[in-house]
Amino acid sequence: MIHLVRAFRTGLVALAAGHAIAAAAPGLTFAGIFGDHAVVQRGRPIAVWGKAAPHAAVDVQLGGASARTSGSTRADGTGAWRIQLPALEAGGPYVLRASAGGAATTLDDIMIGDVLLCSGQSNMELAVANATNAPNDVPFSANPAIRFANVKQDSAAVRKDEFATAPRWQVAGPDTTGQASAVCYYMARALQRKYQIPVGFVDATWGGTTIQGWLSGPALRTLADYRPALDVVDLYGTDPEAGRRAEERRLEAWWDRTDPQARAQRTWSRPGFDDKGWPELTADGNWNAAAAESLRQHRGVVWFRTTVDLTAAQAAAVTHLDLGQVAAADTTWINGTRVGAGTTWWMGRHYPVPAGLLKPGRNVIALRVLGDDNGGGLVNPPAARALRTADGGAIPLPAGWKYRIGSRLAAAQPAAPWEPFTSLTTLYNGMIAPLRGYGFKLVAWYQGEANAGAAQEYRTLLPLLFADWRKTFGQPDLPFLVAQLASFGSVSTAPGRSSWAELRHAQSDTVAHDPHAGLAVTFDFGDRSDIHPSQKTIVGERLARAARAVAYGEDIVPGSPRALAATRVGADILVHFSHAAGGLRTYSSDTAIGFEVCERSACRYARATVEGDTVRLHGAATPGATSVRYAWSDAPFVNLFSADDLPADGFELDLH
Repeated sequence: MIHLVRAFRTGLVALAAGHAIAAAAPGLTFAGIFGDHAVVQRGRPIAVWGKAAPHAAVDVQLGGASARTSGSTRADGTGAWRIQLPALEAGGPYVLRASAGGAATTLDDIMIGDVLLCSGQSNMELAVANATNAPNDVPFSANPAIRFANVKQDSAAVRKDEFATAPRWQVAGPDTTGQASAVCYYMARALQRKYQIPVGFVDATWGGTTIQGWLSGPALRTLADYRPALDVVDLYGTDPEAGRRAEERRLEAWWDRTDPQARAQRTWSRPGFDDKGWPELTADGNWNAAAAESLRQHRGVVWFRTTVDLTAAQAAAVTHLDLGQVAAADTTWINGTRVGAGTTWWMGRHYPVPAGLLKPGRNVIALRVLGDDNGGGLVNPPAARALRTADGGAIPLPAGWKYRIGSRLAAAQPAAPWEPFTSLTTLYNGMIAPLRGYGFKLVAWYQGEANAGAAQEYRTLLPLLFADWRKTFGQPDLPFLVAQLASFGSVSTAPGRSSWAELRHAQSDTVAHDPHAGLAVTFDFGDRSDIHPSQKTIVGERLARAARAVAYGEDIVPGSPRALAATRVGADILVHFSHAAGGLRTYSSDTAIGFEVCERSACRYARATVEGDTVRLHGAATPGATSVRYAWSDAPFVNLFSADDLPADGFELDLH
């Protein structure tokens, strides 16, 4: 750290000198990812880009008292410019200066070091302030060698060259660290302490999102099943109204394929439909708790209708319809015109109302609601539902709704392909594409909860994301580190199916088949009652350990013990492990719990003991045995660890 502090003081003199001679150039800007306090990747050519006057000659300098690099380029006809500067080694702080036409724009306190990109859903998004160790860590986190930038969440149907809102680089300290991704911060802290260089990280996360939203359009188009929906996204990006009409046709075609009564029931959305014979209820909760027995037992579609009388002034002033939360999915019409559809029950419905759709007098609002095993309905109190006006006012909707039970249906309504949390490519477009050209040391990926239940598809999508982002950043060997799903959900009292174990296995296998990938097993620090376990220090430090092997080339065991093969030895089965780091061990018992031997789909627990780098399953090699599983549960209890205290990874292996 001494050389960094000395460089920091020297750089301040250079910064002051730079401000004395440079005036800001109107229209000359750096791209949004560049800012005061940024960290730029060391040891590789440095791409810098921004905007200037069309065809302007742009000179760029990066450096300070200890090192300097520079170059010149010319903006294109749109004013976009990009230059690649020679590499610099770790150090700083430096000034990044662009000049054109005798004026200049500068960014201060730039460090050269290692830059980490952290992405995924809520467990990567969870901030240090909400992590277990925050009260002890945040007040003492001041470190000018650790910086971070949080990318604002943005779902875009069209690929963006620039962020909608520029990220702001911040230096770690008591007033800032609490806002950082906890997993990413603890990983960065461990690496900075180890290598004594500046470390910056970019956090591009969105809780609850599926991996499909983080893939580029061209990458997803390699999978034929996604092409029709991607066509709709593309249309929506260029012509939103045409895109909405195309999505309406796509959704109603799904309904016609899925529900034989869909076409007839759609007439129930029309304003002239006679609903006088429908019963009425106060819409204020899940229909599983309704007074009517027929509703409580229903799994499928229920239609709701209500009316609202408006004056001419009110009808002209309305801009949106608020329905609150709707479980689990809805399609909503006003006066027979579809205004929106949603599939995420915890998100309130806020649908735009086209001008002229509402009329003076009686107006009809109709909903087709598709429930699930937990029921369905308009779950918030009546006060949550209103027509919103341009001046911020609200016209309440009636508490009572007419309803009619529709088809029994066990299906999930597809979402509009541009809407988080299940969008296609839109998160890549808005949050990853603008980073193209920025150099990274590695990517840390913590996502999968939203794709649990589709593990087989994830085996295709996760390596596709690796390849897609490596192409985006022009780094064919860019290391990827995966934080495996933690424990969450029901514990197992007998062997059975586990969608979370299947997803973990997909993550493990993807990493095992990629020479530039690493894995952090986390289920021993999960929380079966909280999908967001707060102990993020361990996760970040395990990712840092994987990084030391995969990204920094250290000759160390990168992570948890991994099962390689299961073989018959007499009446027993031997499971052979790598990465045991001196031998396996069991905690609190002389047996390893969580092993299963299966005969096709029928599995039973097996008694297991440790023998060095192998585990013996006693008496498990029955004639019908076909495979072996371990930790095959949403929330497994485990006690098998390596000699250096890392939990063995879960697995499913064919028996040989």
